[in-house]
Amino acid sequence: MPEISLFFNDHNPPHFHVLYESHRAVFALQMCAGSLPARARGFVVEWAALHQAELLNAWETVCSGNTPNRIAPLE
Repeated sequence: MPEISLFFNDHNPPHFHVLYESHRAVFALQMCAGSLPARARGFVVEWAALHQAELLNAWETVCSGNTPNRIAPLE
């Protein structure tokens, strides 16, 4: 399953980083950098759509220098 991360002091726009095997990508509402196999990309896009509000809250929390709440994985 892809590993998803947010980083403290990261730049706008709100985004998250994805690591899957040897692949890396950056997503906002859609992938904006990097590459992932189609199946992994589909998982990430589905997960992000389901957790959009939580992702934006996590982004604001991280930008404030705090640790965000864990967001449930795609099941």
